[in-house]
Amino acid sequence: MQIDDLELPATGNKTFKSSDMRGKKLVVYFYPKDDTPGCTVEGSDFRDLYAEFQQLGCEIVGISRDSVSSHEKFKTKLDLPFDLLADEEEKACNLFAVMKLKNMYGNEVRGIDRSTFLFDETGKLIHEWRSVKSTGHAQAVLDTLKAL
Repeated sequence: MQIDDLELPATGNKTFKSSDMRGKKLVVYFYPKDDTPGCTVEGSDFRDLYAEFQQLGCEIVGISRDSVSSHEKFKTKLDLPFDLLADEEEKACNLFAVMKLKNMYGNEVRGIDRSTFLFDETGKLIHEWRSVKSTGHAQAVLDTLKAL
């Protein structure tokens, strides 16, 4: 899989373009919802390891279906050094096939399956993680990156 020319609104009043990432490795992590426990753990872990990702020539972006304004609050609250992308129309979610039916409090709901994708400098997919648990996941991604 090659990351297509993905364009999404991002925090910081920007538009993320995957083509702008050429020449760098890229971690794209999909998470269900801003300001929820698992997503807070995952975002915080990627934040805490961000400098190590950067040293390896790797950028990180997080994607959920939340709005940019929701992302701005979440990014500020966690002091995230990377951008969050708003996929309200599920363009990226569909491209990466991360939507699934989940059971929440006895009800079946459609939501994002927590997943992460690692791309090389040319935009080629080199590793993917699906249905991940948030605790320890950022470290697992970093370990994979270091092993390349």
